Amino acid sequence: MSGAHVSTTINGDAVQFACPNDESLLDALRNRVGLTGVKEGCGTGDCGACSITLDGRLVCSCLVLGVEADGKEIGTVEGLADGDKLHPLQENFIKHAALQCGICTPGFLVAAKVLLERNPDPTEQEIRYALAGNLCRCTGYDKIVRAVQATAKDLRKKSKKKSR
Repeated sequence: MSGAHVSTTINGDAVQFACPNDESLLDALRNRVGLTGVKEGCGTGDCGACSITLDGRLVCSCLVLGVEADGKEIGTVEGLADGDKLHPLQENFIKHAALQCGICTPGFLVAAKVLLERNPDPTEQEIRYALAGNLCRCTGYDKIVRAVQATAKDLRKKSKKKSR
C-alpha cells in the first residue's frame, strides 16, 4: 500500500493509522480505526451522515482525505457518551423519538453538539440552520429540533447548578 502514516487524536485518544493518500477520512475512520458510528450516506458532502469535528470545526468526513487528519484533533459520535453514560443529546434523541433507521443520527448528534457548544440557548431557527447540512429520510425534523431544544434547556439547568 502506498500511502501515509497518520498520527491524530480521536475523541481525546492518540491514534495512529496508515492509509492510502486518496482514502477519505470517512473510510479511514471506519475501516482503519474501527469507528463505525460515522456513516456514509451520499459520499458527496450533501447529507451530513458522516459529520465529525476536525480541530473543532464541523466537517463531512467524506470530503476530507485521511492524510489530512495528521496532527489534527477529531471528534466523532463515539466521543459523545462517557462510558455507559449517554450524552444529554443522545438521551433526548431517544426520549423525543428523534431517530429511526439511524443512518443520519450520528451526524445530527455531532452537528447539534457543535451548535450547543457555541450557542447554549439557540432559537428554533438557529437550530434548523445549524442542522441544515444534515438530511433525514425517516423522522422528519421536528422531533430532532425538539430533542436539541430539550438538550439545550437541560444543559443550561446543569450549568446553573454548577455555578452556584
